This record gives sequence, structure tokens and C-alpha cells, in this order.
Amino acid sequence: MTDKATQIAELLAPTVASLGVELLGIEYLPAPGSATLRVYIDVPAAEADATAEGEQPRSVTIEDCEAVSREISAQLDVEDPISGNYTLEVSSPGIDRPLFTLEHYRRFAGERAKVGLKLPHEGRRRLQGEIVGVEGEQVVFAIDGVRYAVPFSNIDKARIVPDWEALGFAPSKPGKGKSGAKDKAGKPDASGK
Repeated sequence: MTDKATQIAELLAPTVASLGVELLGIEYLPAPGSATLRVYIDVPAAEADATAEGEQPRSVTIEDCEAVSREISAQLDVEDPISGNYTLEVSSPGIDRPLFTLEHYRRFAGERAKVGLKLPHEGRRRLQGEIVGVEGEQVVFAIDGVRYAVPFSNIDKARIVPDWEALGFAPSKPGKGKSGAKDKAGKPDASGK
């Protein structure tokens, strides 16, 4: 997060927490004539991970976003940390959730992430690979079998890369799945699949 985003996050975090959700992070995107303040909220990690058997994990609802938007909009009007016009967006992290803190990298170790760096690191400005874990102030990634330890302070933006196939939103690759087998003409094969 930028210094401005960090300042605003520190200001808003207690208000967001009082509404039963946590402030995941903030993106502050200044632009000529206007800016965008994107606020990501999530259910507390303990609630998201701990559910009774047979229950769905709690997730952020539209009502949560509306309540947070109302409260922080009023707080921003009073505190006025942003000069000029801006658009406030309050959102759940979504399936391609952004990663803002070292704790986020710890929590999502084993997942794939797409990372943009502030400065090139070992000749790379962008990375995409598996989050191995956190070692001190460095985030460790596995990229094409090579281990990269990147200083957390050099990470500009990062997001989880969803496994669309595992989530059932992408067709399986040929030879990997049972369904969708077709002949060369694109018609179902002889087995009726």
C-alpha cells in the first residue's frame, strides 16, 4: 500500500472492525480531477476458517459493504484525509483476492499469486508463482522450480491467481478430465461424452 493508503487504512480500521468485518487493505488511486479509494473488507480470518460442520463459511455480503460504505464515508467527510474529489468503492476481496500484509502471504501459502514489484528483483519486475511462505521480512515464491525470496517492502501489488479449473469455471485440459471428450470434428466421441 502507498503511504496515503496506509494512513487512510489506519484511520478507518477501527470503524470497519466495529461493524463485524476487518479492513483487508486499501488502494488509493489518484488521478487528475478525481481519485479512487478502493476499500477491501473481509470477514475476520477466525470466522472464515471456523465453521460448524455442514455450515457454509461466512463471507462478506452486500449489506456488509453498504454498512461499511455509509460509516466510512461519514468518517472521511469529517476527517478529510483526501483533498479534492474521489470515488469510494467498498468491496469484498473476491476470488482473486489482493494481498496487502505479510500475514496474508502466510495465510495463503501454497496458493499461486501474481506479483508486481516496485523495483526489479533478480532481473524481474513481475512474478507469478506459488507462495512458499514468509521468512522474516521476505516473501518466498516458487517460480518454475526456482525459489525467489522477495523483500516485502519491494512488493507493489499482489493478487491470488484462482485455479479456475479446480473451481469448475474452466474446461479441463485434454487428457485430464473425463467429461467433454470430443473427436477431431468437435462432436462427442463414440463413448457418448
